[in-house]
Amino acid sequence: MQRGLIVILAVLFLTTGCKEKKFVLRTEVIQVDSLEQVVLLDDTLVAPKTYTHLKGLEDQPVPRAKKLFISAILPSVLIAKYHLAEQRLKLHQLKDKSDWSDVDSLFYHDLKARYKATDLENLLLRMATVPNSIVLAQAAVESGWGQSRFFKEGNNIFGMWSYNDNEPRIPAKFKRDDKRIHLRVYENFSGSIDDYFKTLGTARAYRELRHALKETNDPYQLLPHLRFYSERRNDYVIQLKKMIDQNNLVQYDKYAIDPKYLVEEE
Repeated sequence: MQRGLIVILAVLFLTTGCKEKKFVLRTEVIQVDSLEQVVLLDDTLVAPKTYTHLKGLEDQPVPRAKKLFISAILPSVLIAKYHLAEQRLKLHQLKDKSDWSDVDSLFYHDLKARYKATDLENLLLRMATVPNSIVLAQAAVESGWGQSRFFKEGNNIFGMWSYNDNEPRIPAKFKRDDKRIHLRVYENFSGSIDDYFKTLGTARAYRELRHALKETNDPYQLLPHLRFYSERRNDYVIQLKKMIDQNNLVQYDKYAIDPKYLVEEE
């Protein structure tokens, strides 16, 4: 799917007939005061809406709660993938460009530092993304289908820890080695998704995953490379596989941002 996004972006760029034209993704942030605000997914083309503070799923029938959860999370996944595909396209263009402008250099070095990359090829490797089915499976497992305190209070989908006293965070109710643990707080789900992809792209534990993504986009072949995400290792991988199978999450691997939300920048 990430290759497909790059192709779409390239086509938009080439068909404008003018390098000065640029397309931007028109997104919408929705503060959830009622579950009725969540737009249920009924098509493979998805509106780029990102939600914040989704609560009350535990009061819904299980099938509806799961549908609401996926409908709220997947758009943010697709938004993150779109922006990464856009950045990867620019990097591919830089590979063929002999003279870089100051803007080109700043763009490259900012991303290189963010992803702790060694060079341009390594940066492209680190910016690859996993299938939607894997993201949704991990989101469901890590947040308890949207019922964890960190999900509801901090938009923290994946239970990301905080090690920085100066960033927004929530104290956990448990300790590790007699030390208080904190989890990050995000403005909305998009921030949590962005952090998740950055973690997969930078942590040494996912080096095998990054190289596997060069060869396949099959979620079942990629799952074993996520064993270090949890202390449960192989049991965690088995849980993710069951989550994908029991909820038919592979169907969402075909979902993408609706192109009508790509608008020409004025």
